[in-house]
Amino acid sequence: MGFKRLFAIFLLTIAFPSFAFAEVVDEVKAMLEQGKANEAYGLASQHPELFGDPTFDFYYGVSAIDSGHAGEGVLALERYIINFPNNTSARLELARGYYVLGEDARASEEFRKVLATNPPPDVETNIQRYLDAIRAREWRYKTSGTAFLEAGFGYDSNVNAGVSNANISLPTLGPVTVVGAGVKQHSRFEYIAAGGQLSQPIAPGLAVFGGGSATASFNNQASTFNQENFGVNAGMTYLRYKNLYRFSGFYSHTDLDSHSFLESPGATAEWQYQYDELQAFNAYAQYANLDYHGADTPRSSNFYAGGLGYRKAFIASWQPLFTLEANYGRENNTENRDDLSRNIFGTRLALGVTPFPKWAVSVGGIYQKSWYLDPDPILLTTRMDSFYSGTTAISYAFNPHLSAWAEYLYQKNNSNIALFSYTRDVVAFKLRYDFK
Repeated sequence: MGFKRLFAIFLLTIAFPSFAFAEVVDEVKAMLEQGKANEAYGLASQHPELFGDPTFDFYYGVSAIDSGHAGEGVLALERYIINFPNNTSARLELARGYYVLGEDARASEEFRKVLATNPPPDVETNIQRYLDAIRAREWRYKTSGTAFLEAGFGYDSNVNAGVSNANISLPTLGPVTVVGAGVKQHSRFEYIAAGGQLSQPIAPGLAVFGGGSATASFNNQASTFNQENFGVNAGMTYLRYKNLYRFSGFYSHTDLDSHSFLESPGATAEWQYQYDELQAFNAYAQYANLDYHGADTPRSSNFYAGGLGYRKAFIASWQPLFTLEANYGRENNTENRDDLSRNIFGTRLALGVTPFPKWAVSVGGIYQKSWYLDPDPILLTTRMDSFYSGTTAISYAFNPHLSAWAEYLYQKNNSNIALFSYTRDVVAFKLRYDFK
């Protein structure tokens, strides 16, 4: 074997680890670009001999955070930052890792370092969302509060949830004509709202909170259905590992046409389990006393409800957030009117996306089935309703405090008693200012 051939083999032997290294890094990078974080992490973790190489550390750190191994990812990115302290992409990923680990102060510091470099609008918007989330959970370790003001206007096709046609047919009574107050009424409206919440930690993981809100809507063509709502709440939260427990009491009051319509004190117990950075489960139980006034007094009842929910965020373009909920309720009439007592089963689906920087879009749907217990004393028929609701909302954030909203709501209630069937469309435009 000649000298030249031996020398070529020697060079190939020395270069082979570099070729293999480059191949691993390229493969991990390609998997991340395809959204295959778990596969990328699995491959990278098989090559501990590459730990310490800056390029490998960067992609290994990103894949570890994206696949639920934030601790390993943070260590890798910290090694990378030592070598390249001015790399804003690495700082952004490191900040996200700190956020996942719950190290909010360090996450906030890194996010703000990236903001100081004047990043592109989409990056700035994502950072602001993380900072908002950090502020939202500051109650765990320091006194924190939020407040908001909201105002808007819109159009409601059926303010009073009335029937579309005054001439209907009812069981036992046959054809009847519904009086004006029960027939569909449309109106333009104006809307204002304000509220706030304050939280105070009192021990590790334990905090107390309280807050309130008030809203008012004014219908131009149907002022007898103007509404004012006021509510307060207070309670405590307990955080242990991935579990958050929340216990609260509340009171709400509604006026209709400046007359007392409904008072409702109650209590809620909630549990939330943060499975990982992207997934969470929750459950709740609630009691409320629905105390109606005036002509609606016969509707007064005790309401019991419980539900389960699941939320998942996706690491993908548009940052989809999916929510699924199922609930059951029981309304027990307190005025000896079991025909107004009912069982309720409901489901809710929602999807939110961020198609462009500062823009957010959400769509959702609700289905609710109600079975009443006894026949109506006049119509001699047991009522059964199917309620459908769909919502679409588009928002634009002018800055971290001020946002604009456009919303559309569709409702349809089908009932075996025609008097309670209706459809409704509501379009609204709002401005909201959040004090953070």
